[in-house]
Amino acid sequence: MKIFNDFASYNEYIGLTKPLDNDIDVGYYDPPNMLLKSEAVAVDFYRISIKAGYRDKFVSNAKPVNAVFFNSPEIPVGWDVDPNYTGMYLQLSKKIIEENRFLFKTYLDYGQHEALYLTEDEVEEVSIVFKLMMKYYESEKQNFNVLLSYVNVLVSLVEAFYKRQFLTDPKEYNRIVSDFQQSLIDYYKQPVSQLPNVQYFADKLGLTANYLGDIVKHFTQKSALENIHDFVIKKAKELLVENKTLNTTEVAYELGFEYPNYFSKFFKKQVNLTPKEYRLQAIHKN
Repeated sequence: MKIFNDFASYNEYIGLTKPLDNDIDVGYYDPPNMLLKSEAVAVDFYRISIKAGYRDKFVSNAKPVNAVFFNSPEIPVGWDVDPNYTGMYLQLSKKIIEENRFLFKTYLDYGQHEALYLTEDEVEEVSIVFKLMMKYYESEKQNFNVLLSYVNVLVSLVEAFYKRQFLTDPKEYNRIVSDFQQSLIDYYKQPVSQLPNVQYFADKLGLTANYLGDIVKHFTQKSALENIHDFVIKKAKELLVENKTLNTTEVAYELGFEYPNYFSKFFKKQVNLTPKEYRLQAIHKN
């Protein structure tokens, strides 16, 4: 698989304008003069693509949509599209994000399959911000801080639109939350050798970890990791009370902890009691 390490080589590959800067690149799409079909490739930077009237031929009977798509480092993307769309793009180097952490939003790692669908009003709003961003981009380094400010406005707008999308179709996203919770239950129906993590469940559901985490946080008010920790504590309490033949070390291994001492510290932090204290307290209550 081909990996593009800089804007210039990627732009040349797909037929975009040569970038003016190595850390921020802004431009408009010109589909009739672009590569409309490609095998999977990857980039070593972040891309935000806003496309209106976009139709993906990979999806059968797909209708044109207004949407925002993302490329992030090391995630492969292929495409086969109609040339009848319009749009714009923003490309950000890992360096510029590292130096300006406020520019990074978790949705930048959502991947190509978790698109943000825009209303007509949102397309217009994004277009206005983009036009201003383009103005300061073309002035090169003279107004770099203003350009960064408009980039921040754009990425913040997209984040707000995602929250709107989560609320627009709660049934679809609640299904993802339910699948995550069921996968957590299923994880402990078999012997385990390690604690589960967010990436494990994201892979299980065919999603990126950030996308899964944002949906779970939006609908449960807790992060995916907090949900995992809550479930691990629930299982720990069950084992401590219902299976008194297991000592604390054995409970730790049953849950997937590599080191029993870590389990004791983790339990104490979550419950304000050590596992032994919790077991004794439960016994006295009964």
